[in-house]
Amino acid sequence: MHGCFMPYDFIENKPASGSLARACTYINNMRKHYGNRLILLDCGDMLQGQPICHYFNSTKNGEMNIASRAINYLKFDACAIGNHDLATGNDVFDKWTRECGCPIVAANMTDSTTGKPYCPPYAILEREGIKIAVLGMVTSAAPLWLYGKLRNRLHFESITTVAASWVESIRNEEHPDLIIGLFHSGWNGGTSTDLYDENEVERTARDVPGLDAIFFGHDHVTRQETITNKSGHKVPCLNPSCNANSLAVADVTITKEGSSVVCKTISGSICDIKDEQPDLAFMEYFKEAAEETITYCSKRIATIDKPIHAIDGLFGNAPFTDLIHNLQLAITHADISLSAPLSANISIEKGLICIRDMFKLYKYDDLLYVMRLNGMEIKACLEMSYELWTNTMTTPYDHIVLIANDTEGHGSLPKLKNNIFNFDSAAGIDYEVDVTKPYGQKIKIKQMSDGKPFCENRWYNVVTNSYRGNGGGDLLTKGAGIAVESLQQRIVWQSDKGQRQCLMEQMSCSGTIAPKANNNWKFVPEEWADKAIARDKANIFRINPGHHEANKQL
Repeated sequence: MHGCFMPYDFIENKPASGSLARACTYINNMRKHYGNRLILLDCGDMLQGQPICHYFNSTKNGEMNIASRAINYLKFDACAIGNHDLATGNDVFDKWTRECGCPIVAANMTDSTTGKPYCPPYAILEREGIKIAVLGMVTSAAPLWLYGKLRNRLHFESITTVAASWVESIRNEEHPDLIIGLFHSGWNGGTSTDLYDENEVERTARDVPGLDAIFFGHDHVTRQETITNKSGHKVPCLNPSCNANSLAVADVTITKEGSSVVCKTISGSICDIKDEQPDLAFMEYFKEAAEETITYCSKRIATIDKPIHAIDGLFGNAPFTDLIHNLQLAITHADISLSAPLSANISIEKGLICIRDMFKLYKYDDLLYVMRLNGMEIKACLEMSYELWTNTMTTPYDHIVLIANDTEGHGSLPKLKNNIFNFDSAAGIDYEVDVTKPYGQKIKIKQMSDGKPFCENRWYNVVTNSYRGNGGGDLLTKGAGIAVESLQQRIVWQSDKGQRQCLMEQMSCSGTIAPKANNNWKFVPEEWADKAIARDKANIFRINPGHHEANKQL
């Protein structure tokens, strides 16, 4: 849900589709029809995303969290845990779980000290003589997005492995008529190491007999699948994507004779709620919280002398990207900065910069890290970033950005193959990206930006965010070859505040911001790159000269 409680985008300061307010209308209508037979579940990531979350996680943390109030208002029956819930820190997360009137379940997240589940592994619900077990899981890759004390306090195991154990235990001890998986995980793929797999739903549905259906989410991709597991039973798997634009609905019919189930059918669907009317009672109940958040988001930070657009950073040096780089360098005095935009569809207009604009620069509450990396590791990190980002051109007429193969030739605009938040560029060094060269040969670092030589065997202080510093996106692990377990040893400084707060305080000291491109790197050969950039801007992203309107699919 990522904080989409209200039909209002607090970051863009405009109405929004989806939202829990619209879901409330749909849910209330379902309750009129099904009564107590309706079961309402959530797959996690409630506590970060929109400024209303941050406001109640930090500024108004003495009151009941807005996410707790929303869960209790709609009478959720159980909720899973998302990595963004954990990333708020123990104080916020623990308070939220205490405030919620339903179980917050996670079987594969244990207390590192005791070895016991940190939260209840599952919930038992009963409806008209039917006993339902809801088994919770969170992606085992969660440590990538956690830091310091929090990361050491919790231990995560494979969803597939833990599910097999708990399904058997639940069946033997609880004897339920129905077992539902409630997983904060994607379908498959994502980051994978010897320690964890980010997305395990497909494998778990196939390899763990006993699950009747799985609700899941994490990868922000709508998906409706039915898997035949290894015992021959069909398992509906439903993911309604993100931001409360859709609901996943499973209809279950069970026939019992005495205590035995003699027939069980399950069908699933994804229901679009973007155009539902917001529930008026819900809107009134949360009106004061929304108004307070709007006031908070409108507080002045600084002024900016020109509009800046995140999408420009796809095609070379850009004021948007380099503003973040330069702020990070000013805050930390590091040698080199690594940063990526979080989305292509972000612009900050000329004039007043308010708190809401800072969520455009950095939406989530990561920390800033300064890490010790040698020159070879920095180059290798950039090699992987630009391999995810750019096409290897074999003719002057190829794309310069890497496009997903399954979107071309289907009548819709293509989309990027990989996530833009892993497209790190660097400041503090001058370099070239040869788009005709293969992975490992794309990056040529010429010098430090102050004119000093860059040496591959020298150690540098590099500022980045805690997502990247903990191994997120694999740039430092698979890219630079640093073992996950040794990343913490590379951190020589970390902020005691969130990255967005650090950037905000630095900007407020300046008064007026005049962002400009650092011009410290470029795509080569320029005769190929310049024409490819112009084509991709016009044909893929529909950017005309003088205009900055990105493909809305990004």
